[in-house]
Amino acid sequence: MCSRTGGTALSAAAESVTASFIDTELRGAAMRLHTREQAPKEGEAPSKKIEPYVPTPADYLQFLVDSQHVYQALEDIVDEKDDLSVFRNCGLERTTALETDIEWMAKEFDLTRPPVGKFGVDYATSLRAMESIPELVCHFYNFYFAHTAGGRMIGKQMSALLLDKKTLEFYKWEGDLNEIKSRNKQHIEDMAASWSQQERTDCVDATAATFVGGGSINSYLSG
Repeated sequence: MCSRTGGTALSAAAESVTASFIDTELRGAAMRLHTREQAPKEGEAPSKKIEPYVPTPADYLQFLVDSQHVYQALEDIVDEKDDLSVFRNCGLERTTALETDIEWMAKEFDLTRPPVGKFGVDYATSLRAMESIPELVCHFYNFYFAHTAGGRMIGKQMSALLLDKKTLEFYKWEGDLNEIKSRNKQHIEDMAASWSQQERTDCVDATAATFVGGGSINSYLSG
């Protein structure tokens, strides 16, 4: 039989696990913005009929260029804001890997490196203009972590379609990816634990904007 003190401690521990900000509020908001096709159990967004489109190497290169521009903005913001210092050298950074891939794609397919497109410019500009730390954390979480999930699926599709199954550096990480994700999720949990309810709400409410920003860049691959 558990002692009263032991039972209380176990209850507190269970409550702590249940109250995970990411697993309940933040992830929940993101999953609701998926369609049933994307997330069969949790998706709530209406499905959109998309005409079949086969991306070209030029489309993929533009996607990589714009992606790098947004990741550079996020890295710069993390370096500039002390409140986000826990995310410096966090293992999720993508700009260096993308530079390697962009140079390889341009050479391999005899393409001129394109300037950053409107979607990348607009999203990066909006990020740099943000003052709210909770909102920035939401964008950080969704943009980086989406790449470790659905982004890798896109990478496999493009690899099979355009690259003879070559895996780009964009889809490789130094070290164990699950450990990197776990460490950064804990950083977010620790930050959220000190936020007011309004700050937590501000973070969650920014989710839709992250889908607009990331989705606009993905649209380079859908025509």
